[in-house]
Amino acid sequence: MAEEQAQGQFSIQKVYVKDVSFETPNSPAIFSESKWEPDVSVQLNSGAAQLENEMHEVVLSVTITAKVDDKIAYLVEVQQAGIFQLKGFEEGQLGHLLGAFCPNILFPYVRQEISGMVARGGFPQMLLQPVNFDALYAQRMQKNQGQEEATH
Repeated sequence: MAEEQAQGQFSIQKVYVKDVSFETPNSPAIFSESKWEPDVSVQLNSGAAQLENEMHEVVLSVTITAKVDDKIAYLVEVQQAGIFQLKGFEEGQLGHLLGAFCPNILFPYVRQEISGMVARGGFPQMLLQPVNFDALYAQRMQKNQGQEEATH
């Protein structure tokens, strides 16, 4: 008799923008800079919160700061969120889904939001490069494990 293996169920319930900010503190003067060679920094974070009935909210937060000669050209902050139903997964699987798989689903939405805002702000197109969320999740797990071992 073959044992049936329980299979998890994953579904996307909703994808939405939770928070958006776009600032150009040095405009219009920044547009007259002779060269557009900005120094761009990108900060990326994700987090998850359990809702009711196997529902989880995952929020992917991206902050981009573009500077030209130490003057901020623009600052963009986007929190792209999604509600996901995750049923029948073990804790290890659940952590990976919430920490890597769901942010990967949200990333194209946040990329589009940022690109549109920057262009509407009068700046050249900003395209975020692909992100390996699996690798970021693995690094976070190793860091957490190292911190746990250090406290014991």
